[in-house]
Amino acid sequence: MLWHATNVTNDDTMLGKWVFLWATSALITLVCSGLTLAQKVDATDTNDPSQRIKIAPESVFTMFREAGMKPVNHELTPTQKDKVSQAFARLPPAHQRILKQHLHSISFMDNMPNTALTSPVNSGDGPIRFNITFRAGLLDETISEWASWKENTCFNQTTDSRYAVRVEGGNLDAILYVLLHEATHVVDAVMNVTPHVSEKQALVESTPFTNGVWRMMNVPEDRYLDSLLEQTRFRSGRPMPISLAPDVYGKLSKTPFASLYGMAAWSEDIAELATIYHLTTRLNQPFYVVVTKDKVELARFEPMKNPLVKYRLEQLAAFYVP
Repeated sequence: MLWHATNVTNDDTMLGKWVFLWATSALITLVCSGLTLAQKVDATDTNDPSQRIKIAPESVFTMFREAGMKPVNHELTPTQKDKVSQAFARLPPAHQRILKQHLHSISFMDNMPNTALTSPVNSGDGPIRFNITFRAGLLDETISEWASWKENTCFNQTTDSRYAVRVEGGNLDAILYVLLHEATHVVDAVMNVTPHVSEKQALVESTPFTNGVWRMMNVPEDRYLDSLLEQTRFRSGRPMPISLAPDVYGKLSKTPFASLYGMAAWSEDIAELATIYHLTTRLNQPFYVVVTKDKVELARFEPMKNPLVKYRLEQLAAFYVP
C-alpha cells in the first residue's frame, strides 16, 4: 500500500508519526485474523468491483483525524467514475478475479495525507474483504505526474537546485498505477505471495517471491543492504540531499527491487514489481527515473532492464492465469 504523506514536514514528531504509520501499514493489509473494523460487509455489492464506490470505513477517517488531518468524502463526477472503470478494466486477470470476491468497496477522499490505503473490512464468517481508499486528486494526474511527485519526496531539492528527478511513466491516469498497486496487496493477502506476519521483526519461512531477497518483512537479505539506500525516505523516513540521487539510483540498479518504494517491505516489493511490470510489458508504457543536473542527464534507472529484476518476473505468471 502507498502510505505516503502529501507534504514532507521537518517537524520530528509529526514525521515520526508518519514513519510509524508507514512502517505498520503493510501489517494492516496482511494481518487480518482477529481484526474487526466499524464497517460490516453488506449483501448489496455489485458484481462489478469498479462500481463498489462507498464512503470509507469510519476507522479510516479516525486514523487520519488522529494524525491531525481533516479527511472529507469525495463524490465522483461521471468523468471520474469513467476513469475508475477504465483502470479496473486494465488490471491483470487474477486481480480482476480476486477483487470480485474480496473487494468490499473503494472510497475517495479529499484532505487525506497519503495516496491510498488498503484495509480489511469485517466480513464475519465470509471471505476476507477489503476497502481501498484513494486520494481523490489522483483522478486529475497522469502516472508520470504522480510518480514524479512521489519520487521527489525522497529528496531535499533545496540543497542544490541544479538537480532534478523525474519519472517517465506515460500519460495514462495515475489511478491506474495506484489501483494496480493496491489491488496487488489484496491479491497478495489472498494468494500468500509474501509471508503474513504479525510483527515486523518476525522470522518466518520465506515464500518463492521473498526467498533470497528478504530476511524479514522490512529487512532485505544482507547482500542487498546498502548504507546509502538505507538512508532513503522509504527506509529511514527522511528525505536526503538531491545531489545524492545519481548514486542512489546507481545503488538501486544493483538490487532486485523495481523502485525505491519497493524496498520499504516485501508487501511493497511485490506491489511495485507487479505494477511496473504490467504497465511496461502488458500495457506498453514507459517507466524509468531520470536524474539531471543543469538539464543534463546524469543517471537513469529503468527497472525492467535490470537483470536482477527480470529474474523475478516468473513469480508474476500466476497473475495472468485466466
